[in-house]
Amino acid sequence: MQKTKMIFTIGPASDSEEVLREFIKIGMSAARLNFSHGTHETHKEKIDLIKRLREEMGSSTAIILDIKGPKIRTHNFENDGVVLKEGDDFAFICDDEILGNNKRCSVTYKELYKDVKPGGTILVDDGLLVFKIKDVCDKTINCTVEVGGMIKNHKGVNVPNVSINLPSITEKDKEDIIFGCENGVDFIAASFIRKASDILDVKKILKEHNGEHIKVIAKIESNEGVNNIDSIIEVTDAVMVARGDMGVEIPIEQVPIIQKKIIKKCNLAGKVVITATQMLDSMIRNSMPTRAEACDICNAIFDGTDGIMLSGESASGNFPIEAAKIMSKIAMETEANLDYSHLSNSNIDPRSLSFADAISYSACRTATAVGAEAIVAATQSGATARLLSKYRPKAPIIAITPNDYVMRGLALNFGVIPVHCKMFNTTDEILNEAKRVAKNFDFINSGDEIIVAAGMPTTHTGGTNMLKIEKV
Repeated sequence: MQKTKMIFTIGPASDSEEVLREFIKIGMSAARLNFSHGTHETHKEKIDLIKRLREEMGSSTAIILDIKGPKIRTHNFENDGVVLKEGDDFAFICDDEILGNNKRCSVTYKELYKDVKPGGTILVDDGLLVFKIKDVCDKTINCTVEVGGMIKNHKGVNVPNVSINLPSITEKDKEDIIFGCENGVDFIAASFIRKASDILDVKKILKEHNGEHIKVIAKIESNEGVNNIDSIIEVTDAVMVARGDMGVEIPIEQVPIIQKKIIKKCNLAGKVVITATQMLDSMIRNSMPTRAEACDICNAIFDGTDGIMLSGESASGNFPIEAAKIMSKIAMETEANLDYSHLSNSNIDPRSLSFADAISYSACRTATAVGAEAIVAATQSGATARLLSKYRPKAPIIAITPNDYVMRGLALNFGVIPVHCKMFNTTDEILNEAKRVAKNFDFINSGDEIIVAAGMPTTHTGGTNMLKIEKV
């Protein structure tokens, strides 16, 4: 049973019923929809299809709505793109939209000229094109091309080491979040999170539109986000180490260290952490990954990531199903070689060990000591299952909950198998339901021992205080 969660981005290469069925069979924990592209109409079609398939296939696959965020992009170009050469003069126009050519283009952020200075650098298309700023005049940023190439429509624009004064949530983001509330998504992935208040802004919109149960993923993509990571972790539900823009905004040699530090901080806080971008990038073009990519996935899991994500590989690549299968194979081989005791012990923070933490840690240790086949977490809010996941038991965590939104909200927690069950209120009801659900799994036989963990009374959120060994 695979413990590492897999998020697959859905796009032209994977939005058919045939491919989505395969993804769910392979073990897609969540489908990511990138709202930087597409319309509400086309996204609704995908959401409805995913919902129908997960219902038919008995899957708890969650849906992630990834908002665009304060991302600066180029507007359209002649012939969809032009070639620029080193030494060329080129201007970025911060005014009304124009059709770009080999001399100039407009950008989506009209105030950019106020934030930059001569001598600074502008990067386009994840840093593939590099421009040195000569001067700024009348809403025009005049540059020299330092690294040329094809500049295309709607490519990302980054300005390293500059604090951009864009609002954290754009009007489009707000519309997309409301759309997510109305269409039953499970997570909002918030792009370019720079500070804790950015997350609170997203949660405020969710609350105003009956979406309080929707979890928020903070995408860390800039120096500012890295510097404020502790306060961001405190208020977010999950963190995504988004290495694409991070590797443009931050010197590339620092990205691996930052990734490891963020994973560790999230593990200690018991927050979901996802490692994303270019995990199997070569499989956009090739049917097999590089050895370095296989090692990248393995090392992220060894470091403690909850989830691993495919972007272009699954959305627009030539081999989406093959990439999903390879990712799963690497994850399962890595998990077979994990030192679960080390992971469990390294996630204890004695400075903030609550009673619920102590019970959850004990449940994981007890499961190992008695050779339990599974830990069954009975949870109304998801808190018990999340705490157990924090301590990385070798035994799978079967999270039973009567709430559908809680079930899918646990889709990204390492080692958790979310299962919908009957409503429970008493200890006897919990134990009976735990044993009934456990019997449905092939790896649990009659007479096997399971650990049952829960919080009593069941109406009290986050109060994990019951631990029991039961025979199935």
